[in-house]
Amino acid sequence: MKNRVTPSAVERVMRADDFIVSKTDLSGRITYGNRIFMEFSGYGEAELLGAQHNIIRHPDMPRGVFKLLWDTIQAKQECFAYVKNLAKDGSFYWVFANVTPNFSPAGEVTGYFSVRRKPRPEAVKIVADIYRDMLAVEAKAGPRDACAASLAFLTKQLTGKGASYAEFILTL
Repeated sequence: MKNRVTPSAVERVMRADDFIVSKTDLSGRITYGNRIFMEFSGYGEAELLGAQHNIIRHPDMPRGVFKLLWDTIQAKQECFAYVKNLAKDGSFYWVFANVTPNFSPAGEVTGYFSVRRKPRPEAVKIVADIYRDMLAVEAKAGPRDACAASLAFLTKQLTGKGASYAEFILTL
């Protein structure tokens, strides 16, 4: 499903006790979304189930961040990230996401599980600046090389801080 929502400047802020929960299959199709996910995304259960999770991808999110996320979870590791999501009505909401692989009893990855909570406002300001720079790098690199270019930019920035992405995100 191609997302054709026009972003607005309207921000929705999660409540301190909110937890957005979703599950996807191996290809990122939504298999479960809780009530809070439906509330913030603006989509009903029938619209979410079977849709690609990127239905809520905001254009302010660099492709390199999602490449990092997918590389991490496909390596059977959990990933933490700050993500700006796009609601059906065009509004947006920031989350602090934890995405983990689901394992079968035999140890095979069967899908992915994500829990998102209210992010720290100070962290969002820092991350938003980095993401804006990454988007500029992606635009300059062009569609074919965008992910690699912005991921290389991010890695270089974090190397200068002496931290991996995971270390950096968890210290914000």
